[in-house]
Amino acid sequence: MKTIIYLRTSTEDQNPENQLKDCLTLVNGDYEVIEEKQSAFKDKERPLFESIKKRIKSGEVKSLICWDWDRLYRNRKKLKEFFEFCKIYKCDIHSFRQKFFEEFYKIPKPFDDIMQDLFLNLLGWMAEDESRKKSERVKIAYKNHKGKKWGRKSIPSSIEKEIVNMKKDKPNMSIREIADSIFYWDKNHNRKNISKSFVHKTLTKFNTYHSSF
Repeated sequence: MKTIIYLRTSTEDQNPENQLKDCLTLVNGDYEVIEEKQSAFKDKERPLFESIKKRIKSGEVKSLICWDWDRLYRNRKKLKEFFEFCKIYKCDIHSFRQKFFEEFYKIPKPFDDIMQDLFLNLLGWMAEDESRKKSERVKIAYKNHKGKKWGRKSIPSSIEKEIVNMKKDKPNMSIREIADSIFYWDKNHNRKNISKSFVHKTLTKFNTYHSSF
């Protein structure tokens, strides 16, 4: 049976070395490191994490180490379900940022299971409360915005014309260069830059998209 250190970084800019250094303080014996660059917040497929779950189910993995529980799931309901999954297949979860949970593994039987069940129920209650609050916020927002337009204020149409004209005058300009060159003022007289995605959308809309981007 193995110990696996699971490292997850959300973007290419994040360095997993610091996570690994912290996680190694929880290691006792042989271990395997699995690194995955993917978000745990959105419902995106994480093939490496799914492979770990299969290995846990097969009985191959005895402990899973992560830097923070949010490296596993940010959604409390899914996190609770994963804890229950690991408990069924006798895989301990260790987290550098949640070291308090290590105390549960020190509690003598059968009280360890009782305390873990209590914790999981608490995690479930927190998930339900989080879901309820989110639902209430949505209802309040809908009530306050009823009859109004949702989303951010639209960018002036003159900006689209400026983007198109700039591309026509300087066809070799990249999307980034155009985005950095154009701005507008909002109703509070604050300067606002336009995004690269808005430039791309505008150029595509007016059929001026060029392969040199």
